[in-house]
Amino acid sequence: MSSSKYKAAYVYFCDVCPDIIFNKLKSCHSKAIKKCKEVNISFFPKESQVFLLNVPKAFHLLYSPDKAVNKETAMHTMAQQLVTLCATLDENPGVRYKKEPQDNAEELASLVEENLVQYYRMDEKDQFKTKTQTQLLILDRGFDPISTMVHELTFQAMIYDLLPIENDTYKYGTDNSTGKDKEAYLDESDELWVKVRHKHIAVVLEEIPKLVKEISSSKKETEGNISFSRLSDIMKKLPHVRKQINKQALHLSLAEDCMQKFKGKLEKLCKAEQDLALGTDAEGQKVKDHMRVLLPVLLNSDLDNYDKIRAILLYIFVENGTTQENLERLIQHVKIESNGDVLKNWTHLGVPIVPKSTQRKPARRDRSKEETFQLSRWTPVMKDIIEDYMENKLDAKDWPYCSECSATWNESGAVSARQKHNTMPRDERKNTSKLIIFVIGGITYSEIRCAYEVSQNSKSFQVIIGSTHIITPKTMLDDIKNLNKENVITTNE
Repeated sequence: MSSSKYKAAYVYFCDVCPDIIFNKLKSCHSKAIKKCKEVNISFFPKESQVFLLNVPKAFHLLYSPDKAVNKETAMHTMAQQLVTLCATLDENPGVRYKKEPQDNAEELASLVEENLVQYYRMDEKDQFKTKTQTQLLILDRGFDPISTMVHELTFQAMIYDLLPIENDTYKYGTDNSTGKDKEAYLDESDELWVKVRHKHIAVVLEEIPKLVKEISSSKKETEGNISFSRLSDIMKKLPHVRKQINKQALHLSLAEDCMQKFKGKLEKLCKAEQDLALGTDAEGQKVKDHMRVLLPVLLNSDLDNYDKIRAILLYIFVENGTTQENLERLIQHVKIESNGDVLKNWTHLGVPIVPKSTQRKPARRDRSKEETFQLSRWTPVMKDIIEDYMENKLDAKDWPYCSECSATWNESGAVSARQKHNTMPRDERKNTSKLIIFVIGGITYSEIRCAYEVSQNSKSFQVIIGSTHIITPKTMLDDIKNLNKENVITTNE
């Protein structure tokens, strides 16, 4: 550092500064450094309740069958990133992991607990921070394969599944002034996006025209039923509310694009997927022969291979595996003989493929009385987990702790009065209760939606959900297909 050019330096580390670097700073430029601080932000806050570690390559490193792959470094990096998340939230959570289907969750949970102990011993503000009431749940991606493959019809999940969204950017229409494609960035700065992203596409299609009517200054223009083409005309005639109208136009275009894809070929497919995923039809009757549901999908020439592969996988998942002979026959149906790995490699995530598993599947919560759209009957396992946690129903045998059980965890959200740092009123404490969930190997938009839904319904919990990266069905299939290839890392969302 040149003393003639800079008077002082302020050094910030987004992660823990290694001792070797800290000692080097002290020996070289200690007088010139006015401030040296660890900020602990080595994670990416994707949304208000969603965080990412932005390490999609971890999927290949942790689930590859190649024994030569060194996953230890990736594990330590993720553990440290999760500790910085806890530090940012000012939490020292109880760390738990899902025992099955793989052992990555157990290994990562142990590393996180070790790093938390080390961090809070080093923390100059609170050297002996006791465990807070928050819990951190860690899972391997194989815990719910169905939610990674089924077509979701809620707005955000549907958009990222069906439309060519790159880096959260959607291109639509043409800007008359420049002749270039219009672009919109889908994030939480758009209030309308936040309002509709987790709603079913049918609800979105109803709400957007209503919102246009609300801000229209000409009631005659919006009387009666409004077609999408008429809405576009109305928008052009309202320059005084153009900014608000542009947002509606964006989401209207998104909804239209999704429905074009859906009406073209996916409506019947979605019905078959729901029957396969749940093992029951829309009337609640048990599906006696899953192959009868799958076969029309395989014979449908309008569907592309990816859609057929997704349906085959749902069939295998609901059957809890299949025979080698049947698997080969299914591979021939979709003509992927040279690349059957997209089906076979799920076994590396602990998902039964060949042979059939004799182990019974975990029981699901009864949702038969909940109101749902017929083509959206499947509920991600994630929602069961969150609700079980809230009701203190997570079995410690299936969800072991990595540290001694604290009194604060005896009941979900129940806080011990003996804890010095929890002296706030009971109602205020409830409002600050958190549950942190981390999925190794990617989370789906439907699982993200579950975290928001339960948080909104409970009012006393905030669910914070995160992963190495966000997956769509296509990126998940690409990652699965490449699992046994060397040094192949696909680009994920």
